Amino acid sequence: MAARDPDRARDLAARHGVPRVHDDYAAVLADPDVDAVYVPLPNSLHLTWTQRALAAGKHVLCEKPLALDATEAREVAGSARASGRLLMEAAMYRFQPRMRALVASLAGADIRHVGASFGFPIAAMDNYRLRPELGGGALLDVGFYVADVARWLLGDPDRVEAVVHGGAVDMSCSALLRFPGGAHAALFASFESAEHQELVVVCTDRVERLERPFTPDGHDQYRLMVEAFCAAARTGAESPLPLESSIATLALLDRIRDAAI
Repeated sequence: MAARDPDRARDLAARHGVPRVHDDYAAVLADPDVDAVYVPLPNSLHLTWTQRALAAGKHVLCEKPLALDATEAREVAGSARASGRLLMEAAMYRFQPRMRALVASLAGADIRHVGASFGFPIAAMDNYRLRPELGGGALLDVGFYVADVARWLLGDPDRVEAVVHGGAVDMSCSALLRFPGGAHAALFASFESAEHQELVVVCTDRVERLERPFTPDGHDQYRLMVEAFCAAARTGAESPLPLESSIATLALLDRIRDAAI
């Protein structure tokens, strides 16, 4: 483990039984006993440190979003292929049993509409999520979840409309998506709303609802994600979450940003 503040890293390591703490991130990558790394850094650092880890021969679990945009995501995916190491985006909610069961139950369903919302208030203006130089903003943070779940259920849209509110970064974003089969999706992501998470899927024969769809449902979705990642790294299996999906979600976020008024 390493952190910008070594004392903070040592404290966290002591609380969780981590046997080794390095003074900086580069020392982690130089450690021959490290097979894989998790990159939980701010969005603007995902590309740099993922590429450095891959170049050092490590498998990488990178916090979502994989990069700042689809162009960066394609670049880092190419680095992973060239290195022969596993790279996976840490979209932990995709490993939540309740969410997976819902998606499986909708296989073959005629979905007409998806509504997905994720918002919470940020009061501290020094929060890294509000710093543009760190890749801040609601769209790349909570917006990732609502855009990704819409793609998971409906594929890629053929039309995107969006509105945003904010200053240095987007504080709230709403998007309307249309899909080739005629289905629609309405997405909402915010740093200035009451805490709110909801997923509504309207089919021709039923309506499915999940409250707090992006948080644990009694299972440790982070642990389930890490276990799936480690199993693939050890066996050389395909990634549990393909890079093509991560790139496509970032491409959708790019389209929402470009469409925003």
